[in-house]
Amino acid sequence: MAALILLLAMRTYEETGVAHARSNGTLHTAEATITKLTSHTTSGRDGGGQDGGSGAWIFTTKYTIELRVGDATKTVDGVPDDSANDLQEGQRVQAGLWHGRVVEIDGRDVWPGWHPGGWDMALFMLYPLIMGYLIALAAAAYLAGLGGRVRLVRRDRSPAVAFGFLVGMAASFVLMGCAAFGNSIAYWPVVPVGAGTAAALVGLRRVLRRAQATRVENSPSGNAPAQV
Repeated sequence: MAALILLLAMRTYEETGVAHARSNGTLHTAEATITKLTSHTTSGRDGGGQDGGSGAWIFTTKYTIELRVGDATKTVDGVPDDSANDLQEGQRVQAGLWHGRVVEIDGRDVWPGWHPGGWDMALFMLYPLIMGYLIALAAAAYLAGLGGRVRLVRRDRSPAVAFGFLVGMAASFVLMGCAAFGNSIAYWPVVPVGAGTAAALVGLRRVLRRAQATRVENSPSGNAPAQV
């Protein structure tokens, strides 16, 4: 789980950093030469029947571009056809770099970003598990930060954590709906985790207040610390 969280954090940092650098124009630029341009074409039908779509046979072409930047050779995979259009081997271009990685070629976006392949696919599939773990970890850290003044058994804290997970999943579905209309954000993994954690902590605070009130009422002195 630690490895998955670290990988998700690294990918989120990369995508957020690239998006920020592109938006504010702080990408490092360098003269480059295209040394190799390879195309990869896949084909398939565009839905049809109950799945929707026209059912027509479609072709998708993506490119692998190899560039020489100074003394270094850099490769970019999964470049869409519209970004690679008119590029040729031997052509001199202006490369936009983020921490040494090619993000733009002559102002065209060639960074693959979040995509359904490789490690990103694994992160997409396992994201609910990662999110739930992080929310539970945040809840445990919150309770530990109380220094033992209030203790909650599992059955008392589980509803708050479960509520946080449901809020996180709802936020994930909202993000997927926005992405379907082209409104995606580079730091999307932070949003469901943040929303779910906030919801879980609010739920825990309510449970703690209830537990403290109950304990105070049942205490002979009326002010003893609550331990449930």
